[in-house]
Amino acid sequence: MPSLLHYRPWQGTFHSPWWSVWPIARVSLGVLFRRKLFWTLYACGLLLFLMFFFGAYLLAWAESQLAVSAQQLKMGNPAQLLGGLRKALGILNGSQATFQYFYAYQGGIVVVTLAMVGSLLVGNDFTFKSLVFYLAKPINRWHYILGKCLAVAIVVQMMTTLPALGLYAQHAFDDWDYLLNVDYFYDTGSGAGPAGIPLLLAVLGYGTLLSVFLSILLVATASWMRRTMPLIMVWMSLFFFLRLLANILVDGLKYDARWRLLDLWNNLTLLGQGCLGFAHENINPKPHPEFWEAGVVLAGVCAICLIYLNRRTRGVEIVS
Repeated sequence: MPSLLHYRPWQGTFHSPWWSVWPIARVSLGVLFRRKLFWTLYACGLLLFLMFFFGAYLLAWAESQLAVSAQQLKMGNPAQLLGGLRKALGILNGSQATFQYFYAYQGGIVVVTLAMVGSLLVGNDFTFKSLVFYLAKPINRWHYILGKCLAVAIVVQMMTTLPALGLYAQHAFDDWDYLLNVDYFYDTGSGAGPAGIPLLLAVLGYGTLLSVFLSILLVATASWMRRTMPLIMVWMSLFFFLRLLANILVDGLKYDARWRLLDLWNNLTLLGQGCLGFAHENINPKPHPEFWEAGVVLAGVCAICLIYLNRRTRGVEIVS
């Protein structure tokens, strides 16, 4: 009878249900990558990468041309002008400061992009009852949650870690000692912090931190506010309103520095700078909490989001 119905027996190897995490993420990314809005936002995010990438070459060109231009136009002391230019563009030397500024500025476009695509990746599954289709399969709710988090994490990695690795490769190809010598910046006097493999691991760690936290937070927020506009309002409030409130309490009213822990993005930046090797006393804005305090707050927010997602997906009726 199966042959008459044209059924074909499964010839492959049966895997654990945890393998379903990747197909869930792949389908979500396929839906997202077909939207022109995403690629428009991604292209805007690459503009900052291009500025960092070509800024070093523009600085070298300006250095070679400044002396001649100053003499022809009688602009004054070329060395003083060059010193000011180097001070303004010193963050392009590939040091820990380069990646800190890149991640900090890139964070703005990442937050905006996630706000726009959150309802598409997660919210629509609750709005149009697609979650029932996933949970009707031989998988549980954690497979679905991890699959969606993986999809968001890949988007964050595409916008942060991947361009940062491009910047790292640029400086490594310019000078192989940058890749091999941990004390490269101390030896050359061109910057501070470690270089080589420790810096590469720090760049990967910073990007992983952003990916893990933002993916869990977005999936939880999108499952709560399923429509695009409510999601954008709540998502932006989590980062911009809380930052404004923290600055008013700490900088304006001179409350304890721990009130700055309300600023989730500042907590991410604080831990990211710790990954890059910044000393605690050299981190701005001051005053600021300890590294471990920011880590505890972020871990607590992730735990609350996962508990909510567990309860939210458990409430979905598979069979009505």
